[in-house]
Amino acid sequence: MNDMLQTIPLSKLLIAFIPVLFVVAIIWKWQLGYKNSIYAISRMLVQLLLIGYVLAYIFETDSSLVVIAVLSIMLFSSSWIALTSLDLPKGILFSKSFAAIFLSGVFVLLIISQGVLDLNPWYAANVIIPLAGMVFANAMNSVSLAGERLQAEINRGIEYELARNIAMRASLIPITNSLFAVGLVSLPGMMTGQILAGVSPLIAARYQIMVMCMLFAAAGIASALFLVFVKPYFQQKQA
Repeated sequence: MNDMLQTIPLSKLLIAFIPVLFVVAIIWKWQLGYKNSIYAISRMLVQLLLIGYVLAYIFETDSSLVVIAVLSIMLFSSSWIALTSLDLPKGILFSKSFAAIFLSGVFVLLIISQGVLDLNPWYAANVIIPLAGMVFANAMNSVSLAGERLQAEINRGIEYELARNIAMRASLIPITNSLFAVGLVSLPGMMTGQILAGVSPLIAARYQIMVMCMLFAAAGIASALFLVFVKPYFQQKQA
């Protein structure tokens, strides 16, 4: 099974960008602002190439300080990116976003790393950093969706409590759809990677169950906390 895994030559990797160019062409043709897509794709490319070298170093380190520094960067970045789609003062709401993602992320990571995996040491970089990446990214997307929907409902004149409930439901749509589809429509990344690496599908399924619980919890808790934390700001706007 391991023979199926191979290093992808850069010349072959370029082929993966062919369907991407089709999407960019559609965005350009429909005048939807193709420059933002080009920027996003370029940034993704640079970030992933760089992080490959960085992670190779980090995974070899045995320093909790290095791991904490990496997690802090991930946390601050996700907290800021979560607000980029909102037409709101980011300086005011950043602390709310940060608190929501931090509290939900740390809580979920503690449960998973210490309760499920018995990770020792807790800062094992090759485990805690990928898990934190999934948790923070999912919390980030959930907070972003919750904030955007809450703002839209408040602008329509909806009272905060009702707007909050609508926003909460909307923020959970992606992860809820994933729960419905997993194993039926899709084999998620972790499970696929383990199967390709030769791990038994039964064992891979257990890990994927852990991941799905982790992502659903991170999304739900982060959204709920963010919506509670921003309540005074939006109620003041409605007053």
